[in-house]
Amino acid sequence: MTGNTVTTHVTEIVLPGKVAPEGLRVTRRELPAPAAGQVVLTLAATGVSFAEQQMRRGKYFDQPPFPFVPGYDVVGTVTATGPGVDTGLIGRRFAAVTKVGGWAGALLLDAADLVAVPDGVSAAAAETVVVNGITAWQMLHRTAGVRSGGTIVVLGANGGVGSTLVQLARHHGVTVIGTASPRHHAVVHDLGAIPVDYRDPRMYRRIRELAPDGVDAVFDHVGGAGVVESWRLLRRGGTLVSYGTAATKDTDGDSRLPVLKLFARLTLWNYLPNGKSAHFYNFWAGKRHLDTFRSRLREDLTQVLGLVADGVLVPQIAAEFPLSEASAALALAESRTVAGKVVLVPDADRA
Repeated sequence: MTGNTVTTHVTEIVLPGKVAPEGLRVTRRELPAPAAGQVVLTLAATGVSFAEQQMRRGKYFDQPPFPFVPGYDVVGTVTATGPGVDTGLIGRRFAAVTKVGGWAGALLLDAADLVAVPDGVSAAAAETVVVNGITAWQMLHRTAGVRSGGTIVVLGANGGVGSTLVQLARHHGVTVIGTASPRHHAVVHDLGAIPVDYRDPRMYRRIRELAPDGVDAVFDHVGGAGVVESWRLLRRGGTLVSYGTAATKDTDGDSRLPVLKLFARLTLWNYLPNGKSAHFYNFWAGKRHLDTFRSRLREDLTQVLGLVADGVLVPQIAAEFPLSEASAALALAESRTVAGKVVLVPDADRA
């Protein structure tokens, strides 16, 4: 059976090419009925991540060709189901990772990609920890395997992934040193980390003073030349987890080159006889084995959402904007003035 509440026309935010944030286009289109195995998920919240910031520059590693609808993840309510999908899903709230397409009033998704959102967790709160929460959880527990009692460094501890990672680590009994600009030090401290000024030219020296024996893991989204300093912070047996190349976000040329250079450097380091390891975290790793990928994602996001429901993990919502004001939301997210994640919610008058 197919649900009878299909949204026929939806608002979408289109990224037409390499444009400034104000170059985003607000469009309307007819949404097809869901095919077999699909649902219509009507938007409750989506967000602005670093991926969208890179996509508008044409710098995201494997983004689709322009034009397209960005939006890496989404939370919403199922309003229709396609053939072969349980109609009991209608009216229930779910989260999903989309990579693109999330900046829309409603969208078609495979039912197998949905992860239930617990009652009592707001859509904006859930949205804040979808891709950020999965990323932080998997890097901490699956990639680095940091044990209770350890010490880690989180670069950008005020950001969407960083603030989530700090809280997950503290809940796990891990000491956290977090870098951020001074304006965000109070937030970082309240999250449970020791703040260090990332603009201080002595930043790495300051971290070494705080952890003279080295740290168990460094989580580095910056890349560039600084990744060498991150590597040097590790004790024997420590792990570097690189998950971005923010340092080269404005560099002209092939967007793949900085990532490939980073891959090569990390791979080489793993052959050094010092007991350290280096990894590049790829959210989509293993998707060729789709069932396993989905199962792991569902398991990890369910853990994270459970911590939100229990009040252990407090989502850091920087601001909320109506979907039609995605340009302003993207500009704010890129301003480096906010702590947490910028969230988009439906316009009051349309889907």
